[in-house]
Amino acid sequence: MIYLARHGETTWNVAGRYQGRLESGLSGLGVRQGFSLAEYFFRRLMRGDSIPGRAISSPLLRCTATARFVTSRLGVPLEVDQRLIEIAHGTWEGRYRDEIAESDPERYRMWREDPAHVAFEQGETLANVRDRWRSFATALTGRTEDLLIVTHDAVVRCALLDATGRPLDDLWRPSVENAGFARLQDENGALRVVEECVVSHLTGVRSSLAGQAL
Repeated sequence: MIYLARHGETTWNVAGRYQGRLESGLSGLGVRQGFSLAEYFFRRLMRGDSIPGRAISSPLLRCTATARFVTSRLGVPLEVDQRLIEIAHGTWEGRYRDEIAESDPERYRMWREDPAHVAFEQGETLANVRDRWRSFATALTGRTEDLLIVTHDAVVRCALLDATGRPLDDLWRPSVENAGFARLQDENGALRVVEECVVSHLTGVRSSLAGQAL
């Protein structure tokens, strides 16, 4: 089983700032979400259920910090992979969502309504992100151990769309939450979505997505 998680809530999530490749730390709620994610897997261990034998994270600190709650609790190794890094938002990075909606209105409208056709200035497209994910996922083929992957909103969304054969313009349809995870199963070299967004471990610590710059 592959557990595909988004990182915990960050201070820039709360502020409504685009993060992209820039660093932002976990918020207080994000820290509690990390503990809750770790406890979910520790309870599985105590019941004798299968748990991830290792974790692979985006190199950005919000992901490695989230992953380390789990790896420290379970005593399993953590690796990083550049292919799991967030979409490069280019000139949007570090800026507030509401300011961008005013200063770059056409690109912002397209990002919300036609995201597959947006190219970020000095950044990436969703096709670039999907290609990175496909390269990463291909390397997982044939592995039998359970695996935790901690990455970013856009990467999780592209992975879910790819696994279900949906177009990139459906970017906003999957449910993705801070420290929530999808469960994916490798079936004959192809990933199948078993459950899109598990949040049962986040009772009382779920983030509001309404103000986030996604």
